[in-house]
Amino acid sequence: MATTIKPLEDRVLVQPLEAEQTTASGLVIPDTAKEKPQEGKVISAGPGRVDDKGARVPMDVKEGDVVIFSKYGGTEVKYDGQEYLLLNARDILAVVEK
Repeated sequence: MATTIKPLEDRVLVQPLEAEQTTASGLVIPDTAKEKPQEGKVISAGPGRVDDKGARVPMDVKEGDVVIFSKYGGTEVKYDGQEYLLLNARDILAVVEK
């Protein structure tokens, strides 16, 4: 039986993408100097929050989207050897379209 993480309400499970390893001029960035990644892939999203009238507000993101999120937003989660971020929908700033 496969185990999955299903976010509730307006929360989104994101797998952060690796930050660049080198600068534009070719210098290698050591692990201690790397910034926290702000881009990630949506693994799963909750059904959306319920507004004051009881209606469900749909999510703006879906599974597979690449998003940019707030630098210090969310909760870090380690599950099955993988690192994820559990974010509120408000912490997601943009969807990257390629």
